[in-house]
Amino acid sequence: MRPQPTFFPMNFTSVRLITADFERLVSFYEQLFDQPLTRLAPVFAELRTLGATLAIGHTSTLAPFGGEPGAPAATNGSVILEFRVADVDATYQRLAGWLSGALVQGPTTMPWGNRSLLFRDPDGNLVNLFTPVTADAVEKFAQQPAA
Repeated sequence: MRPQPTFFPMNFTSVRLITADFERLVSFYEQLFDQPLTRLAPVFAELRTLGATLAIGHTSTLAPFGGEPGAPAATNGSVILEFRVADVDATYQRLAGWLSGALVQGPTTMPWGNRSLLFRDPDGNLVNLFTPVTADAVEKFAQQPAA
């Protein structure tokens, strides 16, 4: 039996990507998820998932936070955005041609039990679509419905 997870008393809510090319990045994620993002302002959009929200903001949205030096666009090198999908292989088949220049790694079963597809969005952010495939990985995500 797996040990019970320890929960931190905060609720992870969202990740916001800052971009200099708002329309290009929003269009990419709309094609990826095959649905429109909700545009809350001309320079801010979001996609709400069951677990958290992916937000996209133009560099101009940083003004209230002190401007672009706090979060320069397209400079991420260490964060991977991860989305669980029902069938990563079927998702890859749907997206393969569209992702051809952005693909980092085709569907691969990882040592921790997820089958993962890794690629870059137009700003260079890493995106991982995955499906739990081993018993431990399936159990870990059993309480969260897949998209």
